[in-house]
Amino acid sequence: MAPDRDPFPPPILSLSDEDLMARVAEEDERAFSELVRRYQGRVVNLVSRVLNDRECADDLSQEVFVRVFIHRRNYRRGSKLSTWLFTIAANLAKNEIRRRVRRRNWFSLDALQEAFKDGAMLFADPTEGRERLLEREQLQEAVGRAIATVPEKYRLALVFRDIEGLSYEEIAQVLGIPGGTVRSRINRARSMLKRKLHPLLRKEIAP
Repeated sequence: MAPDRDPFPPPILSLSDEDLMARVAEEDERAFSELVRRYQGRVVNLVSRVLNDRECADDLSQEVFVRVFIHRRNYRRGSKLSTWLFTIAANLAKNEIRRRVRRRNWFSLDALQEAFKDGAMLFADPTEGRERLLEREQLQEAVGRAIATVPEKYRLALVFRDIEGLSYEEIAQVLGIPGGTVRSRINRARSMLKRKLHPLLRKEIAP
């Protein structure tokens, strides 16, 4: 006869992601709480970077974990849990991007400059001889119009790589595309933005 299972297993904090998900699949509430503890910060950060909206990111991250629990038995043991989570988060973020683009032009100048932190492009300083707020608002609007014309698939690949630091292989898994396509999308996104935003550039540094 099989021994009774301890309803409060002490080593839960040290379980691997795979073992943790096995318990989540069995509706173990403590395991699910531990899963949220491990990954909530990363999921919120990812969505926040993609959308540049922390409040919305908090809401979407909750939806991510709701879907994780609903589809808990779809997780395949042996696959990387973070990739599975990021795939769910990416799909929700893409849906939000599409909704916002339909509603209005949007994007964050700060987020865009962060995405190009490798020096591919630098913007003119909006404070040089002009009032800071007015100039920054005008620059923000120009960037928003440019970004709104770039397909979201290129934007997502860029954010995953340059802001979240995911490897090309991880991005390929999250977006469900080949690694070569990931590289192509990132390069194309940079090229499109540099061309569209050329009048706003202070200088352009050759790669």
